[in-house]
Amino acid sequence: MSPDLDPTDRRILSVLQKEGRISNADLAARINLSASACHRRVQRLEEAGFIAAYVALLDPRRLGRTTTVFVEITLSGQGDATLDAFEKAVRAIPEVLECHLMAGSADYLLKVLAADTDDFARIHRQHLARLPGVAQMQSSFALRVVLQSTALPV
Repeated sequence: MSPDLDPTDRRILSVLQKEGRISNADLAARINLSASACHRRVQRLEEAGFIAAYVALLDPRRLGRTTTVFVEITLSGQGDATLDAFEKAVRAIPEVLECHLMAGSADYLLKVLAADTDDFARIHRQHLARLPGVAQMQSSFALRVVLQSTALPV
């Protein structure tokens, strides 16, 4: 927990994570502050970097993206040039939602969103199989979402 946050800041962050479009007046009422004090606190939290961005979370099913695939990638080497080339190339694939450098059996873990298995085959063929430095790739298809959240514990 960050020592820079008091309980009121934590309540503000908690509400904003779940209701990013809440008006300042409603937020102030919810956390028992005046509108001006609430606005100042939110601005301070933004400036301090606690609030990184405001976004709209889209429903992937409504957009025809119903298949989530986790792809473990092992590279042929660990040199800076290999890692940099891989990371630059993976950033250019729009279907890759997340890419994590890992410690463990794989070097990278990717979260890929596709319309279906045929679409994933296309993504694999056109993008993933062409990533630089890849020695091995293993894909696992998610069957259903058990828990999904963007809210961090504050």
